[in-house]
Amino acid sequence: MAPYVNNDDTVVDYSLQSVKKTHSEVAEKTFTNKSNALKALSQGVTLPGRPIFSDVEKARNHMLNHMAGAFRVLARHGCVEGISGHISLRDPGDPSVFWTNPLGVHFALLKPEDMILLDKNGEFMGGNSSLPANAAGFLIHSALHEARADVNAACHFHSVHGKAWSAFAQPLEMINQDVTIFYGEAQAVYSDFGGIVLKDEESEALAKSLGSKGKGMILRNHGLLTVGDTVDEAAYLFMLMEKSCQIQLAADAAAACGRQKVFINDEAAKYTFEMTSEPDSLYAEFQPYLQYESAMTPGGLQY
Repeated sequence: MAPYVNNDDTVVDYSLQSVKKTHSEVAEKTFTNKSNALKALSQGVTLPGRPIFSDVEKARNHMLNHMAGAFRVLARHGCVEGISGHISLRDPGDPSVFWTNPLGVHFALLKPEDMILLDKNGEFMGGNSSLPANAAGFLIHSALHEARADVNAACHFHSVHGKAWSAFAQPLEMINQDVTIFYGEAQAVYSDFGGIVLKDEESEALAKSLGSKGKGMILRNHGLLTVGDTVDEAAYLFMLMEKSCQIQLAADAAAACGRQKVFINDEAAKYTFEMTSEPDSLYAEFQPYLQYESAMTPGGLQY
């Protein structure tokens, strides 16, 4: 779950580590019984996983800065198509409401204060009141958050290779190590297309197609959608799925010329999925992108 604070202000989920703590202390505090992937992948000290906060305002500030950072990173990687595309993020103080981006602001320019807070009915609850939210985006994301209590963040963009691969309405093949993060039920395909999502029925169908274990979904003739425990996880998964579509298209082009594809077997794919797909690892995967974004835009967001 995302950082969540009870009425008595006790933290019941992940929090931002104190800068005075060592990496080892942080790792010991943030790992769960099943999340030893970062430990296994680290030689020496262990990379910290999802952060820990002492109060809801610090949690919200961290999350909104990372949300704005995710938009900037995705913009730098070409995931911009006019005003299409959106991220949603549950509020750490009230999981029944979520933050989303406004229409009409370039993703590379978004700041925490630009975000809009909506309830499950689409009613404005706070944040930026000067611009509207995306109606189709609200329907897609509200249905996802309603159906999946474990989903705290969702990303949907009309990226180039995602749109190209979506024309086939087929899942990605296990043809390299990285794509195994979408092994098995972690990947879904929404095989219908009814235009811009402006009806509850279609948004509910999208959520149903993703299933209870889905991390990424290919939307036929539309694009990609990814979800995560944190906005960092969802954004990293989106970038990975977009690149995986590009690689799939390239591999298929080579196969059409007579080259034989070699697939990863189920046992190896499942093992690699289990080693790379847990939330602490996926949170850590996105941090170098934020570091780079911070270096490119000094004095901006707080990562």
